[in-house]
Amino acid sequence: MKLRPILLALAMLSIAGTILAGSKVAPVNVDKKGSALHGFDPVTYFENDKPQPGSETFAYTFMGATWRFVSAENRKKFAQHHEMYMPQFGGYCAKAVSENNTADIDPLAFKIVNGKLYLNYDPKVQKIWEKDIPGRIAKAEANWPELHAAE
Repeated sequence: MKLRPILLALAMLSIAGTILAGSKVAPVNVDKKGSALHGFDPVTYFENDKPQPGSETFAYTFMGATWRFVSAENRKKFAQHHEMYMPQFGGYCAKAVSENNTADIDPLAFKIVNGKLYLNYDPKVQKIWEKDIPGRIAKAEANWPELHAAE
């Protein structure tokens, strides 16, 4: 009868492992207010010298996140061509995703590579990521499908 507690423990571990293995992050990283990019306008990363915070006046809901924009024009650009402006890996830290993990971002720790927006946890982490951008991107692209939940 000593075998019964062991079998029960093994069954519980198996169930816990299945639950943990199946847990995935949302397709878009959002802050406590539900805003992507901590409220920064994704279009400004590509069209301005420096990204700018968006406004609630020009909000747009997409993929379960609220995206904020500095103008109605930027909101329209994003709505019509979101694939151009969406941050890679749902706006999670690119270095973390390359390590098969996720982390929040500093909206000012970013880099545009081949026309795509990549963000990192902070400037220090970004410097590490920048030491091997092609390698980190390749690893992150391989990891991302298993990390995020499909929309």
